[in-house]
Amino acid sequence: MLEVADIVRAAGPEVCARLAALPSQKRALQAILQCRTPALGGQVYGCAECGRLHYSYHSCGNRHCPKCHGQQTERWLQQQQGRLLTCPYYLLTFTLPSELRALARSEQRLIYGLMLNLAAASIQKLCADPKWLGAQPALLGVLHTWTRAMLYHPHVHFLVSAGGLSADGQGWVPAKNSKFLVPIRALSVIFRAKMRSALKARGLWHRVPTRAWSQKWVVHAQHAGSGQKVLDYLGRYVFRIAISQSRLEALEEGHVTFRYRDNRSQQVKRLQLSAAEFVKRFLQHVLPKGLAKVRHYGLSSAACGQRHAAAKALLQSAVLAQTTAPTALLHRDGAQIQPNMPCPYCRQGQMIFLGHLLPRRKIPP
Repeated sequence: MLEVADIVRAAGPEVCARLAALPSQKRALQAILQCRTPALGGQVYGCAECGRLHYSYHSCGNRHCPKCHGQQTERWLQQQQGRLLTCPYYLLTFTLPSELRALARSEQRLIYGLMLNLAAASIQKLCADPKWLGAQPALLGVLHTWTRAMLYHPHVHFLVSAGGLSADGQGWVPAKNSKFLVPIRALSVIFRAKMRSALKARGLWHRVPTRAWSQKWVVHAQHAGSGQKVLDYLGRYVFRIAISQSRLEALEEGHVTFRYRDNRSQQVKRLQLSAAEFVKRFLQHVLPKGLAKVRHYGLSSAACGQRHAAAKALLQSAVLAQTTAPTALLHRDGAQIQPNMPCPYCRQGQMIFLGHLLPRRKIPP
C-alpha cells in the first residue's frame, strides 16, 4: 500500500529540507520516514512450523504520522463516551476568515489557541444569558486546519450539550428552543469582536486587512443527536493529520494521486500533485510542539469535575424516572490478552517471540 513516507522519499531530502522550515515539521518528516522501520527497533518472531522469521518494528508515535494512533484514538473515544451526558448535543463550527490565514500561518500557537478559547468563550457567553439558556453547558473543542484536498483552512469544531447545569448546581436546564441552542448570527459577531480585541491587545492589529472586521464570519451549527456520531467523526481527526493513507492511490513519475469527497457536490474526486507540492500541503497542518488541539470547556473542563458529575447524575435520574433500568456498559479494564499470532508465510504455524531488536539510527535512504 502506498504510504506518505513513500511520497516524502520521492520528493527528496533537499526539497523536504527546504519545505520543512519549522522544527516541528522537521521532526514530523523524520518520524514518518522512520516509523515501523529498523530505525526504531522492534521484535523478531520465528515460526514453529516453517522456521521463517518475522520482524515487527515500532511505531514512531508522532501525532502527525498517518500510520500511528489507531489504538490511542479508540482509547480516547472510550473515555469521551463515558463523559457524554445523556442529552442532545449540537455541533458548532467556527471558521477563520481567509484574511487572517497569513497571520495564522506565522503565529500558529497564538492564533490556534485564540480560536479555541475565544470560540468557547463566545458560546458560554450566550449560554449564560437566561434569554437563551441561562446555564453552563459542556463543551469539547477540536482544532482542524485542512480541507479534504489538504488546503489550509483553519477552523474549530465544538460539541456542545443542548442544555446545562444551573448556577446553583441543583438542576439541569434544557435548551429553550428545540431548533437551536443560541443564535448563530450573534455568536459570529461576538467571536469576531473577541478576536479583534485579542489581536489589538497583542499588537497584531496592523497585520490583518481591515475588511476582515466588516464582513460576516462563518459559524455553522447543526443538531448532533446524542453526540455519539459527532464524537466518532471528531475521533477520526483528533490523533491524525490531513490525509489518511487509504486515500492515496498512485505515485508515478514524481506525482501522487489521491481521492477526496467534495464538500459541495459530495462527489468523490481525484487530485494529482507533484510529490513536492503534496509534502508542502502536508506540512501546513503540522502543529507546534505541545499545542493542545483538543480542549474541554464549561462542564467538561477539569475544573468543573464535581459540577459535571452533578449534571450527569441529574440527567441519569431523569432517564431512570422515565424508563426501566439501563443496561450496564461493559468496561474494558485494560488487560491485554495476546491473541494467537499465525505465521504470515505458511499460515499454519504459530509465531514465537524470539527477542527484541535494537534501534538502528542509521539506515539506508
